[in-house]
This record gives sequence, C-alpha cells and structure tokens, in this order.
Amino acid sequence: MNPNVDDYIQTHAKWQKELTLLRKIVLESKLTEDWKWRAPCYTLDGKNVVMLAAFKNDCVLSFFKGPLLTDPDNILVAPGENSRTFRVVRFTDARQITKLKSKLKFLIEQAIEVQRSGKQIEAKKGPDEFPAELQAKLEEDPKLKQAFEGLTPGRQRAYVMHFAAAKQSKTRTARIEKFTPRILDGKGMNDCVCGLTKKPPGCDGSHNKK
Repeated sequence: MNPNVDDYIQTHAKWQKELTLLRKIVLESKLTEDWKWRAPCYTLDGKNVVMLAAFKNDCVLSFFKGPLLTDPDNILVAPGENSRTFRVVRFTDARQITKLKSKLKFLIEQAIEVQRSGKQIEAKKGPDEFPAELQAKLEEDPKLKQAFEGLTPGRQRAYVMHFAAAKQSKTRTARIEKFTPRILDGKGMNDCVCGLTKKPPGCDGSHNKK
C-alpha cells in the first residue's frame, strides 16, 4: 500500500469512507497501488488500469480502457465529451459502492484481462485526440477541466497537439504542468501575456509598442 494514498484519503475527508471502500475493492484484485497525477493509480506490470479520484460533488473509480469493457448494467459513463479512453463510475454515498461491489469487481477483472491481452483503443486520428495524461489531469482538477473546456476549440487543439507530441509520458506530464497556469487564466498557448516579466516563448512584446 502506498502511503501517498493514505494521505490522499485523509485529505479528502468528505469522501474518506467511499475512497476507503473503493481502495479495498481494487486491492482485492491484486493490482499494484501507485501514485500518479497526485491521485491513487492501480497498475498491472507498470501499466495503468484504474484510478481513484475525489471531487467536490462525488468520487470516482476510473477505467483507463473503459470502452473495451462489457458493462451490462450501464454503470460506466464518459467523464467528458472528449473522453475516448476513460470511463468512470461515480459515487456520492458509500452505500452505492457496497451495493455495486460485485459489479465493480467484475469490471476491474475485465480491465485486468484487457490490459493483459494488449488490446488498445483505436485512436481517432486528428489534433483533438486527448493524451491520457491530460485526461487524468482534467479528471483530477475540476477547475482546470472547467477552464480548459472554456477555451476556444482552436486553443484546445493547440494544447492537445503540443502535449501529445511528446513521446514519453513524463514529458507530456511536464508540459501539462507547465501550461496549467495559462489554461487557468483562459489563455491559449500562443496568446501573448506581455508585461515587464511575463512573456510566452517567441513573444517580443512588439505589439505593445506604439
């Protein structure tokens, strides 16, 4: 068990009981408990399978390859209109988790088998394909998600293309962290924020010179 997850659950006191129950269910599957994107993540041979997250209005169990799972009870939902990989189950009460325990375990076991099989979700080609790191970050941070969805489609595409262009996950994560303040400010990658000290790369502030 990862001590960071203990801290995470204690920090989110509102959902402490629910997160504890979900954690127990996931750990019964023998997945490895890890800590990624500042949230509990559960892996198989180093590959992401499911993760937990707590938000203002609910907590969720997220499946990285959700669309590949069989969901006869329709409890999986897409976390956003741009979600092509993630599927989540949302909870607002511990009793919901207890009631769905067997169904959650069924989904988790499926997710493990999907990961073992090497199956991949067919990516939609195009500049709006969200990298998993960005989707996870938006799930983790509701304010960032709201800010990102408030950007124009062109600004969203520019960010997604920049993040997805990195070959390594750690580089994609670093790029997302770097530009998070700009997204929260409602700025696109190339929007100039010229001032005495704040200028994005490539901006010389010439448009402010009259």
